[in-house]
Amino acid sequence: MNIKYINCKNINIDTNADTSIDNTGTSTDNTGTSTDNTDTSTDNTDTSTANTNTITDSKSNTETNRTTELMNINSEHTSTKVPYIKFKCFEGIDFINYGFSTRLGGTSKGIFSSMNLSFARGDDKNCVSKNFELIADAIGTTPQNMVYAMQTHTTNVLKVGKNECGMGVVRDRDFSDIDGLITNEPGVCLVTSYADCVPLYFIDTKKKCIGLSHAGWRGTVGKIGIETVKMMTQAYDSNPQDIIAFIGPSICKDCYEVSQDVADEFSNAYSKEQMSHILISKSNKKFQLNLHQANKYNLLDAGLKLENIFLTDICTCCNPDLLYSHRASKGQRGGLCGFLEIKE
Repeated sequence: MNIKYINCKNINIDTNADTSIDNTGTSTDNTGTSTDNTDTSTDNTDTSTANTNTITDSKSNTETNRTTELMNINSEHTSTKVPYIKFKCFEGIDFINYGFSTRLGGTSKGIFSSMNLSFARGDDKNCVSKNFELIADAIGTTPQNMVYAMQTHTTNVLKVGKNECGMGVVRDRDFSDIDGLITNEPGVCLVTSYADCVPLYFIDTKKKCIGLSHAGWRGTVGKIGIETVKMMTQAYDSNPQDIIAFIGPSICKDCYEVSQDVADEFSNAYSKEQMSHILISKSNKKFQLNLHQANKYNLLDAGLKLENIFLTDICTCCNPDLLYSHRASKGQRGGLCGFLEIKE
């Protein structure tokens, strides 16, 4: 498999190992009936391909300077755990469990193959529940610890704790219309879903609190990143300058073509200088939209230090064999999830 990295050379990955896992174990039923949203990026479809697994530069045979790292993939297939993505900027932060799922190593079939983490797209719920067990084991948490956002492209952020654990995964939610979550309680795993939209991870290493938010184009232009930082400041007395943020795997500007109405929303929300880095006009009256850069501006406006903001080097749409992409699959897909938890 070949992974296409943003602004990098393509990377050849050893995929001799079969990373799928047969659904032969006892599945736990999902008792949390879900409308778990999963990111519905709109507009045209770019079907660029490329994709996954241990990484050497295909030309120089040395490891490239990347911001992400794919875990639990190797040529010997010695790992029994499912693959997931980690972020190098969080290395050394020892009080968290976290990760971003791939589509590899699960039990789902067909268009959902195989690590589908959405209960809302028509997949067998027993398969999805089993997938949550598998990814939880790989990351170092449990489905019972998880609080799964119910995303509707809002800028609503919810403070959660032990009382909400399991909601959206093993039991029903008592909330709706939530695209961001924060906590300072150990053993509460924040979960948000994706298939092109932007994951925003927040870690305050001094106050030991965390946030995880979903930013599609609506959440980006509505500045959910600022809302998340504001909530962490109000709830936990966070200083934005102490927060480390990662803008996670999502659609890149080269794959994200939008129409005039979306472009107008961004023009109304950002300065002319900022727009010169966010939107590229095309001759067909369409635009290429850079959600990564827009979210970076949002985090700077929230008070984060530039050196504490890190960007993904991997695009969901460029890598449909590794990651689900709403746009690349024309909506025929499962869902990815971001996970972030303070260790107990």
